[in-house]
Amino acid sequence: MLTLVDWLVVLTYFVVVFLVAFGVSRRRETRESAAGYFLGNRNAGWFIVGASLFASNIGSEHLVGLAGTGAASGVAVAQFEILASLILLLLGWFFVPFYLRSGVYTMPEFLERRYSPAARWYLAVISIVGYVLTKISVTIFAGGIVFEALMGIDFWTGAVIVVVATGVYTVFGGMRAVLYTDMMQMFVMLAGAGLVTWFGLQAVGGWDVMAREAGADFLDLWKPATDPNFPWTGILLGAPILGVWYWCTDQFIVQRVLSARNVQEARRGAIFAGFLKLLPMFIFVIPGVIAYVLAARGELVLSSPDAALPTLVSTLLPEGVRGLVVAGLLAALMSSLSSVFNSCSTLVTWDVYRKLKPQAPERELVVVGQVATLVMVGFGLAWIPMMKLIS
Repeated sequence: MLTLVDWLVVLTYFVVVFLVAFGVSRRRETRESAAGYFLGNRNAGWFIVGASLFASNIGSEHLVGLAGTGAASGVAVAQFEILASLILLLLGWFFVPFYLRSGVYTMPEFLERRYSPAARWYLAVISIVGYVLTKISVTIFAGGIVFEALMGIDFWTGAVIVVVATGVYTVFGGMRAVLYTDMMQMFVMLAGAGLVTWFGLQAVGGWDVMAREAGADFLDLWKPATDPNFPWTGILLGAPILGVWYWCTDQFIVQRVLSARNVQEARRGAIFAGFLKLLPMFIFVIPGVIAYVLAARGELVLSSPDAALPTLVSTLLPEGVRGLVVAGLLAALMSSLSSVFNSCSTLVTWDVYRKLKPQAPERELVVVGQVATLVMVGFGLAWIPMMKLIS
């Protein structure tokens, strides 16, 4: 459980997030302009774009899942992260020029220009429904688990706290608030995860000891075609298809590069995000391998592989550091949630409301986006009990 020092660190994190978001939301263009609210006035630099791409992608369920898979089967799961770093280069060099020069706000809008209005309606509806049923609800669900497992707060209380806190600054600050809080949360996330790896390696006796006791198979990235989980055939021939869809065409991700001030800044942001995606193997997956080694020695008790990260946090880390790591988990959760809230409200406003009411003034579009965010929060909360029933 968290000590007073840990709680103070977590509280400080929340205060800083709200101060950053509040400062950004006071800008006039955020409240009055559609470009300001939905795309941060199309003025983001490469560092913010890259940080937001990374932070939006990494959720708390991502951290727990990567460490859990590392504890169960080794580092092969990191292939998806390495592959993402390459596909982000494809996003920057091939897709970005088309997106930015077309001046679109959303991927459905781009499809309409390329194909037909029917294509736009199809992708918009599928995306909105998918975000509510998967991204929003799963992220909220994971947040409730983090609160319950590491902070001793009831699941529903934790879920509501996260949703309300994230929803408030997303509603008022729009895309600019999402971008700047993502940048801050990237630092917190990397610091927290890096400390878990550091203290874990100290506990296990160093990298060489971990590698020897885990075995060569656990540290082998390239698996044979007969491997049930990560066959090289699936990684080489199947995973890139999924990766191109997610990193190059999903509104949730692409909206970050649409907010860049020009093609050059968007490309640099994609390169920076690609570099950051090389880090999860060392700071998210390796802690799972460390937990496996410690459990094999009998120095750690794992109820399941997915318990690897929470167990390391609760047993190995000193006070204060534990609070920073919990703040990192919350940063991962809130950055993903704020990004999907903003992307979903953009789809509702730009591809549904504006299509039905094309003459709507910009201020009205901003209000619709804010209302849509609140509705998405409600839908996400309402879907969680169904998730618990269907696992």
